[in-house]
Amino acid sequence: MLLKQLDKNKFIVSHDSEKLEHDIVIINTCGFINDAKQESIETILQAVKNKKQGRIKKVLVTGCLSARYHDELKKEIPEVDAYFGVNDLKEILNYLDADYKKELIGERHLTTPSHYAYLKIAEGCDRKCSFCAIPLIRGKHISKPVKDIVKEATLLANKGAKELILIAQDLTYYGIDIYKKRKLAELLEKLSDIKNVEWIRLQYAYPAAFPMDVLKVMRERKNICNYLDIPFQHISDRLLKSMNRAIDKKGTLKLIEKIKKEVPGIALRTSLIVGYPGETEKDFKELMNFVNDVKFDRLGVFTYSHEESTKAYQLKDNISAKVKQERADALMKLQENISLEKNEALIGKILKVIIDRKENEFFVGRTEYDSPEVDNEVLIKAPGKSKIIGQLKNVKIIDAEPFDLFGEII
Repeated sequence: MLLKQLDKNKFIVSHDSEKLEHDIVIINTCGFINDAKQESIETILQAVKNKKQGRIKKVLVTGCLSARYHDELKKEIPEVDAYFGVNDLKEILNYLDADYKKELIGERHLTTPSHYAYLKIAEGCDRKCSFCAIPLIRGKHISKPVKDIVKEATLLANKGAKELILIAQDLTYYGIDIYKKRKLAELLEKLSDIKNVEWIRLQYAYPAAFPMDVLKVMRERKNICNYLDIPFQHISDRLLKSMNRAIDKKGTLKLIEKIKKEVPGIALRTSLIVGYPGETEKDFKELMNFVNDVKFDRLGVFTYSHEESTKAYQLKDNISAKVKQERADALMKLQENISLEKNEALIGKILKVIIDRKENEFFVGRTEYDSPEVDNEVLIKAPGKSKIIGQLKNVKIIDAEPFDLFGEII
């Protein structure tokens, strides 16, 4: 949205996180966990260094880190020209003597390849997970109206986006604040009717009070991917209660069973936290058994980050960084074996693959079971000078590794 507004105000804009050498650099930060905060700070410091060397005239910082630590950042890095929060679009434009153009609502300047786009359907979160700082940064859950989302999705499809990736801090809460009921299923129906949208992908669905009507729509609409990103975080009842996840082990297993029954062949991605305060060897073994039994198609593991102002910050961060990392590595090693077994079972099968890019002698793509950047990829020997980036192709799988497939276009 900001890039589009600047573009229409006759700024020459580009999205380039590597080359910090423009007249004005706007850094969008993350303040969620320690690693992301450190990366944001390093980027700011590099921009400030370039400013001192005369390669940048102004450095502006916005986003989660800036919202959460505004005063501290201003004190520690005063060389930044201005700090803004997460919802300060108009303030940034005003600072740059640019006009806010209301008619651009829903229009975007894509920073992804043109054939896929992230579509945010809500901002903020009403959940009270003990470890999470997002509600402190982003505020309460605010759903975008259905008509606005459909308008934005239509514009994206008209620009060539074949895949729409629905995101929010909590997809499954969508609609409650403005419609007084969950409306994700209805939204999916409307989005799946948009011409030229071939894949719709769901990321960040909260497990507690999951809206079951969504499963029926996923099963019936062919352009909704058989893919669901649903972070369970843990399986120990004791830790789930401390995390304030509003679901227990029994409820988690029942939900997984229901999802797999209602949407046959669905790929489940989850995220887990290791090293949460008080996590014992018994708790971790229970988590390992959970992953081994469920056999998730995709898995992300995070080491617990002790975030000030969260409820869990009152607990003692009593698991060492070394043990946290060892547990994360053990889980990912287990998942590597599971993923290899699943991938080897695909050898000889024909899958629909969207081609994302070309690397050396390979085209690199994804199946409907894989989201960009975080999931598995399909490597296809490049057939001559074919221009197939952004296209969906039928690909025969001929070999497999734990997190990559190899195929040939048929």
